[in-house]
Amino acid sequence: MGKHELYRLTLTNRAVFLDRDGVINRVTMKDGRPHPPSSLDNLEILPHVSEAIQDLRKAGFLIIVVTNQPDVATGVQQQSVVEAIHHRILESCQIDEIKVCFHVDSDMCSCRKPKPGMILAAGKDWFLDLEQSFMVGDRWRDVEAGQAAGCQTIFIDSGYEEQKPENPSASVTSLLEASKFILSVTI
Repeated sequence: MGKHELYRLTLTNRAVFLDRDGVINRVTMKDGRPHPPSSLDNLEILPHVSEAIQDLRKAGFLIIVVTNQPDVATGVQQQSVVEAIHHRILESCQIDEIKVCFHVDSDMCSCRKPKPGMILAAGKDWFLDLEQSFMVGDRWRDVEAGQAAGCQTIFIDSGYEEQKPENPSASVTSLLEASKFILSVTI
Protein backbone atom coordinates (compact mmCIF):
# COMPACT_ATOMS: atom_id res chain seq x y z
CA MET A 1 0.00 0.00 0.00
CA GLY A 2 1.47 3.36 -1.06
CA LYS A 3 1.57 6.50 1.07
CA HIS A 4 -1.35 8.05 -0.82
CA GLU A 5 -3.61 5.07 -0.13
CA LEU A 6 -2.49 4.96 3.51
CA TYR A 7 -3.32 8.66 3.83
CA ARG A 8 -6.77 8.01 2.39
CA LEU A 9 -7.44 5.36 5.02
CA THR A 10 -6.05 7.12 8.08
CA LEU A 11 -6.67 10.86 7.95
CA THR A 12 -9.25 13.40 6.95
CA ASN A 13 -8.96 14.25 3.31
CA ARG A 14 -8.04 17.91 3.46
CA ALA A 15 -4.88 19.83 2.73
CA VAL A 16 -3.24 23.18 3.03
CA PHE A 17 -1.56 24.08 -0.24
CA LEU A 18 1.35 26.48 0.11
CA ASP A 19 3.15 28.58 -2.41
CA ARG A 20 6.90 28.35 -1.87
CA ASP A 21 8.65 31.70 -2.36
CA GLY A 22 7.43 34.35 0.08
CA VAL A 23 5.38 31.84 2.06
CA ILE A 24 7.95 29.26 3.15
CA ASN A 25 11.21 30.96 2.22
CA ARG A 26 12.40 34.54 1.98
CA VAL A 27 12.38 36.18 -1.43
CA THR A 28 14.79 38.71 -2.94
CA MET A 29 13.09 41.90 -4.10
CA LYS A 30 14.05 43.35 -7.49
CA ASP A 31 12.13 46.31 -8.92
CA GLY A 32 9.32 45.76 -6.39
CA ARG A 33 8.82 42.12 -7.40
CA PRO A 34 9.72 38.97 -5.47
CA HIS A 35 12.29 36.51 -6.82
CA PRO A 36 13.24 33.02 -5.56
CA PRO A 37 16.56 32.17 -3.93
CA SER A 38 19.29 31.86 -6.54
CA SER A 39 21.03 28.96 -4.79
CA LEU A 40 20.70 26.52 -1.94
CA ASP A 41 23.03 28.75 0.09
CA ASN A 42 20.56 31.64 -0.35
CA LEU A 43 17.59 29.60 0.91
CA GLU A 44 16.25 31.09 4.14
CA ILE A 45 13.17 29.58 5.73
CA LEU A 46 10.94 32.34 7.09
CA PRO A 47 10.35 32.65 10.86
CA HIS A 48 7.64 30.45 12.38
CA VAL A 49 7.09 28.40 9.19
CA SER A 50 7.88 25.10 10.94
CA GLU A 51 5.59 26.01 13.84
CA ALA A 52 2.72 26.89 11.48
CA ILE A 53 3.12 23.67 9.49
CA GLN A 54 3.37 21.57 12.62
CA ASP A 55 0.13 23.06 13.98
CA LEU A 56 -1.67 22.38 10.69
CA ARG A 57 -0.39 18.80 10.57
CA LYS A 58 -1.56 18.19 14.15
CA ALA A 59 -5.02 19.30 13.02
CA GLY A 60 -4.96 16.62 10.32
CA PHE A 61 -4.04 18.67 7.27
CA LEU A 62 -1.78 17.36 4.55
CA ILE A 63 0.79 20.01 3.54
CA ILE A 64 1.50 20.32 -0.18
CA VAL A 65 3.64 22.97 -1.84
CA VAL A 66 2.53 24.12 -5.31
CA THR A 67 5.09 26.39 -6.90
CA ASN A 68 5.77 28.06 -10.25
CA GLN A 69 9.48 28.03 -11.11
CA PRO A 70 9.64 29.56 -14.61
CA ASP A 71 13.29 30.56 -14.22
CA VAL A 72 14.18 27.00 -15.25
CA ALA A 73 12.38 27.41 -18.60
CA THR A 74 13.98 30.79 -19.20
CA GLY A 75 17.48 29.52 -18.35
CA VAL A 76 17.94 31.79 -15.33
CA GLN A 77 17.95 28.83 -12.92
CA GLN A 78 19.08 25.20 -13.16
CA GLN A 79 16.49 22.53 -12.39
CA SER A 80 19.03 20.78 -10.13
CA VAL A 81 19.17 23.90 -7.91
CA VAL A 82 15.38 24.00 -7.63
CA GLU A 83 15.36 20.30 -6.74
CA ALA A 84 18.07 20.82 -4.09
CA ILE A 85 16.01 23.65 -2.57
CA HIS A 86 12.94 21.40 -2.57
CA HIS A 87 14.89 18.59 -0.91
CA ARG A 88 15.99 20.96 1.87
CA ILE A 89 12.41 22.24 2.34
CA LEU A 90 11.05 18.68 2.48
CA GLU A 91 13.65 17.76 5.10
CA SER A 92 13.20 20.79 7.31
CA CYS A 93 9.51 21.68 7.10
CA GLN A 94 7.47 18.44 7.26
CA ILE A 95 6.01 18.92 3.79
CA ASP A 96 4.15 15.92 2.35
CA GLU A 97 4.76 16.77 -1.30
CA ILE A 98 6.04 19.51 -3.58
CA LYS A 99 4.46 19.98 -6.99
CA VAL A 100 6.30 22.29 -9.36
CA CYS A 101 5.60 23.92 -12.71
CA PHE A 102 8.68 24.85 -14.71
CA HIS A 103 6.72 26.46 -17.54
CA VAL A 104 6.27 30.10 -18.57
CA ASP A 105 2.89 31.66 -19.37
CA SER A 106 3.38 31.27 -23.13
CA ASP A 107 3.59 27.48 -22.72
CA MET A 108 -0.15 27.50 -21.97
CA CYS A 109 0.17 24.52 -19.63
CA SER A 110 -2.54 23.54 -17.15
CA CYS A 111 -0.17 23.47 -14.17
CA ARG A 112 1.13 27.06 -14.08
CA LYS A 113 -0.73 29.13 -11.53
CA PRO A 114 -3.18 30.87 -11.82
CA LYS A 115 -4.44 27.67 -13.45
CA PRO A 116 -5.36 25.04 -10.85
CA GLY A 117 -3.61 22.04 -12.43
CA MET A 118 -1.13 21.32 -9.61
CA ILE A 119 -3.86 21.58 -6.96
CA LEU A 120 -6.25 19.39 -8.94
CA ALA A 121 -3.53 16.77 -9.52
CA ALA A 122 -2.68 16.69 -5.81
CA GLY A 123 -6.37 16.45 -4.98
CA LYS A 124 -6.67 13.38 -7.18
CA ASP A 125 -3.39 11.83 -5.96
CA TRP A 126 -4.24 12.26 -2.28
CA PHE A 127 -8.05 11.79 -2.50
CA LEU A 128 -8.62 15.29 -1.14
CA ASP A 129 -11.80 17.22 -0.51
CA LEU A 130 -10.72 20.49 -2.09
CA GLU A 131 -13.68 22.40 -0.64
CA GLN A 132 -12.29 21.58 2.83
CA SER A 133 -8.77 22.56 1.77
CA PHE A 134 -6.92 25.89 1.71
CA MET A 135 -4.48 27.59 -0.66
CA VAL A 136 -2.04 30.02 0.97
CA GLY A 137 0.02 32.32 -1.22
CA ASP A 138 1.60 35.74 -1.49
CA ARG A 139 0.55 36.57 -5.06
CA TRP A 140 -2.68 36.91 -7.00
CA ARG A 141 -1.80 33.80 -9.04
CA ASP A 142 -1.88 31.65 -5.90
CA VAL A 143 -5.27 32.92 -4.78
CA GLU A 144 -6.78 32.58 -8.25
CA ALA A 145 -5.48 29.00 -8.59
CA GLY A 146 -6.95 28.08 -5.21
CA GLN A 147 -10.29 29.63 -6.09
CA ALA A 148 -10.37 27.82 -9.44
CA ALA A 149 -9.73 24.51 -7.64
CA GLY A 150 -12.54 25.16 -5.16
CA CYS A 151 -10.30 25.79 -2.14
CA GLN A 152 -10.61 28.49 0.47
CA THR A 153 -7.82 31.01 -0.10
CA ILE A 154 -5.53 33.02 2.12
CA PHE A 155 -3.43 35.87 0.80
CA ILE A 156 -0.17 36.71 2.58
CA ASP A 157 0.16 40.42 1.86
CA SER A 158 3.86 41.21 1.66
CA GLY A 159 3.38 44.62 0.07
CA TYR A 160 4.59 43.69 -3.42
CA GLU A 161 4.16 46.35 -6.10
CA GLU A 162 1.90 44.22 -8.28
CA GLN A 163 -1.68 43.15 -8.83
CA LYS A 164 -3.55 42.12 -5.66
CA PRO A 165 -5.86 39.10 -5.60
CA GLU A 166 -9.61 39.45 -5.69
CA ASN A 167 -11.73 38.17 -2.81
CA PRO A 168 -9.42 35.85 -0.85
CA SER A 169 -11.08 34.17 2.13
CA ALA A 170 -8.60 36.05 4.36
CA SER A 171 -5.60 38.38 4.13
CA VAL A 172 -2.73 37.97 6.59
CA THR A 173 0.95 38.87 6.91
CA SER A 174 2.59 35.45 7.53
CA LEU A 175 2.13 31.71 7.31
CA LEU A 176 1.79 31.56 11.09
CA GLU A 177 -1.10 34.04 10.93
CA ALA A 178 -2.63 32.01 8.06
CA SER A 179 -2.38 28.80 10.10
CA LYS A 180 -4.13 30.45 13.05
CA PHE A 181 -6.92 31.60 10.73
CA ILE A 182 -7.30 28.10 9.25
CA LEU A 183 -7.42 26.50 12.67
CA SER A 184 -9.96 29.05 13.91
CA VAL A 185 -12.41 28.24 11.12
CA THR A 186 -11.93 24.45 11.07
CA ILE A 187 -11.71 23.34 14.70
